[in-house]
Amino acid sequence: MKTATLVVSLIQGISAFTSTTQNASTKNPALNHSNREDVDIGRREALFGVTFAATLVSTPFFPPEAIAADQKPKEFIDVGTQAPAPEGEPPFVELSNGVKVKDFRRGSGEDVVQGTSSVQIQCSGKLLNLNGVSFYNTKNNNPDGFGAIPLSVNIGKGEALPGLESGLIGMRKGGIRRIIVPSDLAYSKFPGLEPQPTNANDQRALDSVVKNSRRDATILFDVSIERFK
Repeated sequence: MKTATLVVSLIQGISAFTSTTQNASTKNPALNHSNREDVDIGRREALFGVTFAATLVSTPFFPPEAIAADQKPKEFIDVGTQAPAPEGEPPFVELSNGVKVKDFRRGSGEDVVQGTSSVQIQCSGKLLNLNGVSFYNTKNNNPDGFGAIPLSVNIGKGEALPGLESGLIGMRKGGIRRIIVPSDLAYSKFPGLEPQPTNANDQRALDSVVKNSRRDATILFDVSIERFK
């Protein structure tokens, strides 16, 4: 409304300005060439002002947060809530505690991870609030150059995030699963549990979300089961 009022005011100003300069030219033919050039320039500047203001009126306003949401990668917008899942992808399944899981590979064998199993996993962790910035990856845990050392977790012993543990239950050897862990089952309430960042940069990325109450600290884990017992 304020912008529309501004346009009306500018139009009225131009009309008055044009009328005044035309009358001045008519009543005073002695206006020299320089004076007339100044008048023409003034008219052009005023016309530009109206055009600019009219553009503001016709252009919709998008708040910064809306733009930020549009710029997020598609896989991180409403992740886990698609109904149905994107074509060719299995759907997420929501567990009773709010954790969401989606299997990309079932794995082999009939045995599955239980609530008391000891498992070794290859795992990556990403921050959904930062458009999927990675803060953890077992591939970075390769001190001797002979391969990434898996993360070992004794489920039910309070070693790993509760949301990650519940997402591991039911997996088979060789299985690959994506696990979405809500903040209250992740680092917001359990900052000292595994998996922990392995370098200072990854720790800063995690802290920038977990230690900022205005940010959603939901975590995405991609997990592969190497072995369990």
